[in-house]
Amino acid sequence: MSWNDFYRRRALMDAVLRQAAKEPGALPFDRVPGVPETFGSEEELLLALHYKWSQLLGGRMRAELAEPEGDTGTDQVDAVTRAWRAAVTEHEVLRTLIDEHLDSSPALARRHEVELRMLAIAAGLAEPHEEAGELTQVGSAFVALLRHGPQVRPSRRRSTMGHLLRLLAPSA
Repeated sequence: MSWNDFYRRRALMDAVLRQAAKEPGALPFDRVPGVPETFGSEEELLLALHYKWSQLLGGRMRAELAEPEGDTGTDQVDAVTRAWRAAVTEHEVLRTLIDEHLDSSPALARRHEVELRMLAIAAGLAEPHEEAGELTQVGSAFVALLRHGPQVRPSRRRSTMGHLLRLLAPSA
Protein backbone atom coordinates (compact mmCIF):
# COMPACT_ATOMS: atom_id res chain seq x y z
CA MET A 1 0.00 0.00 0.00
CA SER A 2 1.38 3.38 -0.95
CA TRP A 3 1.15 6.50 1.19
CA ASN A 4 -1.51 7.82 -1.16
CA ASP A 5 -3.56 4.66 -0.57
CA PHE A 6 -3.06 4.99 3.19
CA TYR A 7 -4.25 8.61 3.24
CA ARG A 8 -7.17 7.82 0.93
CA ARG A 9 -8.32 4.94 3.14
CA ARG A 10 -7.99 7.10 6.25
CA ALA A 11 -9.99 9.94 4.65
CA LEU A 12 -12.70 7.52 3.56
CA MET A 13 -12.95 5.99 7.04
CA ASP A 14 -13.30 9.49 8.49
CA ALA A 15 -16.07 10.21 5.96
CA VAL A 16 -17.81 6.96 6.90
CA LEU A 17 -17.68 7.95 10.58
CA ARG A 18 -19.07 11.42 9.83
CA GLN A 19 -21.94 9.83 7.87
CA ALA A 20 -22.49 7.21 10.58
CA ALA A 21 -22.85 10.00 13.13
CA LYS A 22 -25.90 11.16 11.16
CA GLU A 23 -27.30 7.61 10.93
CA PRO A 24 -26.47 5.87 14.25
CA GLY A 25 -25.81 2.16 13.88
CA ALA A 26 -25.90 2.15 10.07
CA LEU A 27 -22.77 1.35 8.10
CA PRO A 28 -22.79 3.88 5.23
CA PHE A 29 -20.80 1.61 2.91
CA ASP A 30 -22.63 2.58 -0.30
CA ARG A 31 -23.40 6.15 0.75
CA VAL A 32 -19.82 7.43 0.83
CA PRO A 33 -18.28 7.74 -2.64
CA GLY A 34 -15.14 5.67 -3.08
CA VAL A 35 -15.71 3.33 -0.16
CA PRO A 36 -16.93 0.27 -2.13
CA GLU A 37 -14.05 0.58 -4.63
CA THR A 38 -11.43 1.07 -1.92
CA PHE A 39 -12.55 -1.50 0.67
CA GLY A 40 -14.35 -4.01 -1.51
CA SER A 41 -16.80 -5.23 1.11
CA GLU A 42 -18.54 -4.09 4.26
CA GLU A 43 -16.54 -6.62 6.27
CA GLU A 44 -13.22 -5.20 5.03
CA LEU A 45 -14.40 -1.71 5.98
CA LEU A 46 -15.44 -2.94 9.42
CA LEU A 47 -12.06 -4.62 9.92
CA ALA A 48 -10.28 -1.40 8.94
CA LEU A 49 -12.45 0.54 11.39
CA HIS A 50 -11.70 -1.99 14.13
CA TYR A 51 -7.99 -1.63 13.41
CA LYS A 52 -8.37 2.13 13.84
CA TRP A 53 -10.18 1.51 17.15
CA SER A 54 -7.43 -0.89 18.29
CA GLN A 55 -4.79 1.73 17.59
CA LEU A 56 -6.70 4.40 19.52
CA LEU A 57 -7.41 2.14 22.49
CA GLY A 58 -3.88 0.75 22.51
CA GLY A 59 -2.40 4.23 22.62
CA ARG A 60 -4.64 5.21 25.50
CA MET A 61 -3.76 2.05 27.38
CA ARG A 62 -0.02 2.49 26.87
CA ALA A 63 -0.26 6.03 28.22
CA GLU A 64 -2.31 4.96 31.25
CA LEU A 65 -0.28 1.86 32.07
CA ALA A 66 3.10 3.54 31.70
CA GLU A 67 4.61 3.93 35.12
CA PRO A 68 6.87 6.85 35.83
CA GLU A 69 10.25 5.79 37.10
CA GLY A 70 9.96 4.61 40.69
CA ASP A 71 6.13 4.57 40.70
CA THR A 72 4.86 1.07 41.42
CA GLY A 73 1.38 2.05 42.56
CA THR A 74 -0.40 1.88 39.20
CA ASP A 75 -3.73 0.09 39.56
CA GLN A 76 -4.12 -1.83 36.31
CA VAL A 77 -7.92 -2.06 36.48
CA ASP A 78 -8.24 1.69 37.01
CA ALA A 79 -5.73 2.43 34.25
CA VAL A 80 -7.50 0.20 31.71
CA THR A 81 -10.86 1.61 32.80
CA ARG A 82 -9.65 5.17 32.24
CA ALA A 83 -8.18 4.25 28.86
CA TRP A 84 -11.26 2.38 27.62
CA ARG A 85 -13.74 5.00 28.79
CA ALA A 86 -11.68 7.86 27.35
CA ALA A 87 -11.41 6.09 23.99
CA VAL A 88 -15.14 5.32 23.93
CA THR A 89 -16.05 8.88 24.91
CA GLU A 90 -13.75 10.43 22.32
CA HIS A 91 -14.67 7.95 19.54
CA GLU A 92 -18.26 7.07 20.38
CA VAL A 93 -19.43 6.77 16.77
CA LEU A 94 -16.59 4.39 15.91
CA ARG A 95 -17.22 2.17 18.94
CA THR A 96 -20.99 2.15 18.30
CA LEU A 97 -20.48 1.20 14.66
CA ILE A 98 -18.26 -1.71 15.65
CA ASP A 99 -20.66 -2.88 18.38
CA GLU A 100 -23.65 -2.73 16.04
CA HIS A 101 -21.98 -5.03 13.50
CA LEU A 102 -20.37 -7.68 15.72
CA ASP A 103 -23.17 -10.17 15.00
CA SER A 104 -23.12 -9.66 11.23
CA SER A 105 -19.37 -9.99 10.71
CA PRO A 106 -17.61 -13.17 11.87
CA ALA A 107 -14.17 -11.69 11.24
CA LEU A 108 -15.04 -8.59 13.27
CA ALA A 109 -16.40 -10.77 16.07
CA ARG A 110 -13.09 -12.69 16.19
CA ARG A 111 -11.12 -9.43 16.41
CA HIS A 112 -13.44 -8.26 19.17
CA GLU A 113 -12.75 -11.45 21.13
CA VAL A 114 -9.01 -10.78 20.83
CA GLU A 115 -9.65 -7.27 22.17
CA LEU A 116 -11.61 -8.70 25.13
CA ARG A 117 -8.76 -11.06 25.97
CA MET A 118 -6.25 -8.22 25.74
CA LEU A 119 -8.34 -6.07 28.09
CA ALA A 120 -8.63 -8.89 30.64
CA ILE A 121 -4.87 -9.44 30.63
CA ALA A 122 -3.96 -5.73 30.63
CA ALA A 123 -6.29 -5.07 33.56
CA GLY A 124 -4.60 -7.88 35.50
CA LEU A 125 -7.86 -9.83 35.74
CA ALA A 126 -6.42 -12.86 33.95
CA GLU A 127 -3.10 -14.36 32.94
CA PRO A 128 -1.94 -14.83 29.35
CA HIS A 129 -1.58 -18.61 29.76
CA GLU A 130 -5.27 -19.08 30.60
CA GLU A 131 -7.63 -20.68 28.10
CA ALA A 132 -8.85 -18.33 25.35
CA GLY A 133 -12.51 -18.96 26.20
CA GLU A 134 -11.95 -18.01 29.83
CA LEU A 135 -10.02 -14.91 28.87
CA THR A 136 -12.81 -13.87 26.52
CA GLN A 137 -15.42 -14.34 29.27
CA VAL A 138 -13.40 -12.31 31.76
CA GLY A 139 -12.87 -9.55 29.19
CA SER A 140 -16.55 -9.58 28.27
CA ALA A 141 -17.58 -9.26 31.92
CA PHE A 142 -15.07 -6.45 32.40
CA VAL A 143 -16.39 -4.51 29.39
CA ALA A 144 -19.98 -5.05 30.61
CA LEU A 145 -18.99 -3.45 33.92
CA LEU A 146 -17.26 -0.61 32.08
CA ARG A 147 -20.40 0.03 30.04
CA HIS A 148 -23.07 -0.46 32.68
CA GLY A 149 -21.28 -0.14 36.00
CA PRO A 150 -20.97 2.99 38.07
CA GLN A 151 -19.68 5.87 36.01
CA VAL A 152 -17.49 7.29 38.73
CA ARG A 153 -14.12 8.08 37.34
CA PRO A 154 -11.35 6.06 38.92
CA SER A 155 -8.91 8.18 40.81
CA ARG A 156 -6.07 9.47 38.72
CA ARG A 157 -2.77 7.82 39.61
CA ARG A 158 -0.11 10.08 40.99
CA SER A 159 3.55 9.44 40.84
CA THR A 160 5.44 10.25 44.00
CA MET A 161 7.91 12.43 42.11
CA GLY A 162 5.14 14.30 40.31
CA HIS A 163 3.36 14.93 43.61
CA LEU A 164 6.57 16.30 45.18
CA LEU A 165 7.21 18.55 42.19
CA ARG A 166 3.66 19.95 42.45
CA LEU A 167 4.22 20.66 46.14
CA LEU A 168 7.49 22.46 45.42
CA ALA A 169 6.20 24.49 42.47
CA PRO A 170 4.37 27.16 44.53
CA SER A 171 7.52 27.84 46.53
CA ALA A 172 9.60 28.63 43.46
